Amino acid sequence: MNGTREKTTRRRFLKNSTASAAAVTLGLNVIGAPVSRAARGANEKIRVGFIGVGNRGTQLLSRFLQQDDVEVAALCDVYEPYLMRDYSKVDKKLRDSLGGRVPKMTEKLGDNVARYRDFRRLLDRKDIDAVVIATPDHWHAVQAIMACQAEKDVYVEKPLSVTVHEGRKMVEAAKRYNRVVQVGLHRRSSKAYMQIAEHIQAGRIGKVTVGRAYRVSNMHPNGIGLLPDTAPPKGLDWDLWLGPRPKRPHKDNLVLYKFRWWQSYSSQMANWGVHYCDAMRWAIAEQAPISISAHGGRFAIDDDRTVPDTMQVIFEMPSGALLIFGQYEANGGPALVDGEVELRGTLGNLYCGAEGAAYKIVPSRGGQFQDADPRIEPLAAKKVDGDLTAQHIRNFCDCVKARERTNCDMETGHRSTTFALLANISLATKSRIDWDPKDERITNNKQANKLLHYKYRKPWKLG
Repeated sequence: MNGTREKTTRRRFLKNSTASAAAVTLGLNVIGAPVSRAARGANEKIRVGFIGVGNRGTQLLSRFLQQDDVEVAALCDVYEPYLMRDYSKVDKKLRDSLGGRVPKMTEKLGDNVARYRDFRRLLDRKDIDAVVIATPDHWHAVQAIMACQAEKDVYVEKPLSVTVHEGRKMVEAAKRYNRVVQVGLHRRSSKAYMQIAEHIQAGRIGKVTVGRAYRVSNMHPNGIGLLPDTAPPKGLDWDLWLGPRPKRPHKDNLVLYKFRWWQSYSSQMANWGVHYCDAMRWAIAEQAPISISAHGGRFAIDDDRTVPDTMQVIFEMPSGALLIFGQYEANGGPALVDGEVELRGTLGNLYCGAEGAAYKIVPSRGGQFQDADPRIEPLAAKKVDGDLTAQHIRNFCDCVKARERTNCDMETGHRSTTFALLANISLATKSRIDWDPKDERITNNKQANKLLHYKYRKPWKLG
């Protein structure tokens, strides 16, 4: 098959998959019926265990505690002060370095909440219905798959995985064990983004050819710092924190939050980019890119990070659109004229406010050789969303009870996470890569396919 026919085939596959993707978005299976299993009573409590109760885990814990039909049954963390919910015991160096990223841990928990350092002991509990996974990203796949095997429903934070192979195995496990899963891309539970998707897909701003979003945070000059290897802080099980990744010395600017600037455990592309790539691809009803080109590096900040301080990625979509994400951590100021996501159509542009806040449509005027009158009427929508994380959690709890598909199931989360992971691969290989979303392989760079997964440290494995 020649290159032109390969590209045509990929485009046809994605076009034909749009209906199925839309059905998933609406909580339906591909034949249009809700996921059907035995539902639980409306007043029955969901007993939940939490794996990882640091920064994001604490945010999720507080919102789950707000749900009247949730009972927190157990906590798990490899750092004892987090596990015991004792801020005063957190290492002072970490408190000073991380500031507000160290949770105050003031929530009220019952006396019967069990505590575990090893997540496997929590999964052994037969009386736990669902688990919330908010560990560092390199742990998500192992823990989520084991949770599915243990017949727990799963709320797993984004990014879903650190490799494409992991993500596909997670999808397979959720399907095999018939589990309800919510991936923490909480814009999927935004009423504003639901309206935006309706506007875009109905052609309200015409044919969309460009989507843009950025993460801007000026970390110059010090970044995450340059620090020596040190002994782990008291109460941290460093070996268990590393998990499937190779053994290495501890650094204070790696844990407990700064792992997001280390490629082995996360990335800023996956941490932030996955949110915006998900929102943009949802709006234009696309599943996956066919080509990815990433550029960037450590241009200005001298610190221990292993991810770029400046990065820009272009995703070419099969329908004929470019989705652009920029990670700017060496400069400041807004990158868009308004909002957090911009979608540019032939009739006008749409701007959505931060995390589903009010959005607006701005009409375009004709350019060279075209009528200069505005092509559509402007629109300024009112704010319709509250706390998106709380809305996302409510959707998960409702789906656990009804045995229905969530707003962001495993397949949806996997496809959006794949955008970020492919961007990292493009940057690592310094190449534009062509992607086959059906077989989930890179077609023009065989060596790049080696980065779709890595060899786990024993005894950890997928399934």
